[in-house]
Amino acid sequence: MRPFLLPLTLLFTLISISQDIKSPSEFLGYELGTEFTRHHQVVDYYQYLATTDPARVKLQEYGKTNERRPLLLAYVSSPENINNLENIRTEHLKSTTGESTATKAIVWMSYNVHGNESVSTEASMQTIYELLTDKSDYLVNTVVLMDPCINPDGRDRYVNWYNQNKNIPYNVDPNSKEHNEGWLSGRSNHYMFDLNRDWAWLTQVESQQRLKMFNQWLPHIHVDFHEQGVNSPYYFAPAAEPFHEVVTPFQREFQKTIGKNHAKYFDANGWFYFTKEIFDLFYPSYGDTYPTYNGGIGMTYEQGGSGRAGLGVLTNIGDTLTLKNRIAHHRTTGLSTVEVAAKNAEQLISEFKKFYRNKNFKYKSYVLSGDQDKIDALTRLLDQHQIEYGISGGGSAKGFNYQTRKNETLRNTANSLIISTDQTKGTLVKVLLEPNAKLSDSLTYDITAWSLPYAYGLNTLASEVKLNAGQNQNNATKTNRSVDGDAYAYITDWNSMDDARFLAALMQKKIRVRHALKPFKTVEGSFDRGSLIITKADNKNNKEYVSALNEAATKHNKNLVATSTGFVESGKDFGSRYVQMIGEVKVAILSGEPTSTLQFGEVWHFFEQQLHYPVAILDSEYWSRVDLSEYDVLVLPNGWGYEGFFKELQLEALKEWVSDGGKLIAMGGAIKGIDGDKGFDIKLRKKESDKDSTAIEVQSYDDGQREGMKEAITGAIFKTKVDPTHPLAYGYDDTYFTLKLGQDAYEYLEEGTVVYLENETKPAAGFAGSEAQKKIAKTLVFGVEEHGRGQVIYMVDNPLFRGFWENGKLFFANAIFMVD
Repeated sequence: MRPFLLPLTLLFTLISISQDIKSPSEFLGYELGTEFTRHHQVVDYYQYLATTDPARVKLQEYGKTNERRPLLLAYVSSPENINNLENIRTEHLKSTTGESTATKAIVWMSYNVHGNESVSTEASMQTIYELLTDKSDYLVNTVVLMDPCINPDGRDRYVNWYNQNKNIPYNVDPNSKEHNEGWLSGRSNHYMFDLNRDWAWLTQVESQQRLKMFNQWLPHIHVDFHEQGVNSPYYFAPAAEPFHEVVTPFQREFQKTIGKNHAKYFDANGWFYFTKEIFDLFYPSYGDTYPTYNGGIGMTYEQGGSGRAGLGVLTNIGDTLTLKNRIAHHRTTGLSTVEVAAKNAEQLISEFKKFYRNKNFKYKSYVLSGDQDKIDALTRLLDQHQIEYGISGGGSAKGFNYQTRKNETLRNTANSLIISTDQTKGTLVKVLLEPNAKLSDSLTYDITAWSLPYAYGLNTLASEVKLNAGQNQNNATKTNRSVDGDAYAYITDWNSMDDARFLAALMQKKIRVRHALKPFKTVEGSFDRGSLIITKADNKNNKEYVSALNEAATKHNKNLVATSTGFVESGKDFGSRYVQMIGEVKVAILSGEPTSTLQFGEVWHFFEQQLHYPVAILDSEYWSRVDLSEYDVLVLPNGWGYEGFFKELQLEALKEWVSDGGKLIAMGGAIKGIDGDKGFDIKLRKKESDKDSTAIEVQSYDDGQREGMKEAITGAIFKTKVDPTHPLAYGYDDTYFTLKLGQDAYEYLEEGTVVYLENETKPAAGFAGSEAQKKIAKTLVFGVEEHGRGQVIYMVDNPLFRGFWENGKLFFANAIFMVD
């Protein structure tokens, strides 16, 4: 290919502009690396560059965070490319159909996804400055997209905290307060979610808005800049095993190409680094794997430092690691990445086209059937990923049944989804929907199972043939009969989060709602346990009854069945004690230590952004001074250190509150804080391993870690049994697939065992060690124990994990509204 030559007049103009552009240090008024830059100052610098050099920098605000900070994307390239940006984008996307004549490499660099891994945003400013000055030749055949801060809320939380707590001058002693963030660290976003684990699940506004832009570009290369422990050398590609089997030989090899280029610069400076360790390419929701599964070269770069490092800190070998050091390393790998892309643009374009050719995957189609609300929830996610699907309309299909894990022939329902791998996003379809991802190594960085059919609770068949389907049918509309207020009552079902949101909306409008404890039949139809019953008599004093009920039914797409009588054909009449009023529920969540920051955030986000129901947050620093009688429910999120958290008097007060009618939801590690040894007088008992603890087997040092995997569960999916007659399980069938994140195991309750594992503990998907499988046999997953007039609800597994295990969320809603 002939090199692109700039006209002399334009070249001289660019040289003049480059000389006039202020460096970050000049613009900010302090030397980069001597202070942490607040997000608004970063925005100012990028706006300054776009204003000063509009021929080569285009800035786009693509969204806002929960705390209303702007999310930015900067496009950096040659004047010709910026002027032709839309044509370059559309021509590049044609590569997915093999029709493109694209000539430009697309590189996307994402910074500061973890807020307290703060160096990368600083490095981004130096990187873009050098791309516009010393390294502008890289931009001739390359378009660089830079997101200077994916997580502005977390970054400013850290930067503000650091500025408030640092010594002047900064102190390198790692024991000094400036190196020890508290519980509310800057790592996560506003809702305490880890945005680097949300690319596929899209639970957070930052992820949702970013993916819209990502799908408009599908870059050849995507880099996610991170930090790790203070004492760790720099990490860059190639990645570690396991690689998902869809990662192509070229994607593997090109990671080596990039890594060797980085090594050249690191070697010249005498900087330490490592590759092919720790950070694998398997879990699909990372900033390296998700772009990889969309055809790019996705990579994580890790600099030693994080929130512990501050402006400078002593390492364990006595060296001082400064923010300036950290900036230099990230700047180097960023520029090196663009350099490699510029030199290999033709190959990147060619291989990107090859990625999107038809793949010979084992399963060609996935057929998913089940409740319409769950189908709708999944299609909303598929739409965000631009995954195509259709409706079966009936018939039958043969393939692997996810429920039985056998090859069978099943009849499709009229609303069954059919999702084919024969589409642009076919590789992503396989990764997200396949029954069990092939695992080449059990030593992984994250969970090993995530299959969306299990996560959404849909009966699924994986077929080895391509099945025909009708057009996409997004979020089918139910028949919603208008509420006129004359009916004796209105009835609706209870089996999804849409139903829970509908109930939450009614309760906030002070509409009184009952629920059925037994199945019943009226002339209008049959209704299962948990069905909601809204009567005219219960709401006779509510002037907004009709309008509020209509509004909620329309908003939540609810089909309300009107009935003229409370007399049922079979089951219990509406005046029966088996048709109970759902009382007003005031909820509180414990925050702060000993709860996990992330898992507190999962509960907080569930109430505010998923259920849309008010919740009080009681911090552990003062919660013991709060009058618990003001609350009906207290949630203890999973965490570490609960064993020593509750003092004797606090535990006694908690026990008394439950006995007086309170509802305590203990999740994961929180159960350890209220066990029988602590005096709470619960009947739940931990199951200990049957393994002889006195038996010692000699093993090599190298084999130790792998041997330990026999007792580990790395995020695997298990089929459990369910008691659907219990209020905690209303809306569920007699089986449920749970995502188990560890081997904590508790014996069955004498009464109140609701979801549980039987003897068969081989995972449906993911990795579980042989000893761990033995330990979790015949153990509790979810259960309820009565205490006086109240209850303790145990959630050994986490139904709210990362906000994506959709089918577990109704258990949590049941715990709030149905268990009484």
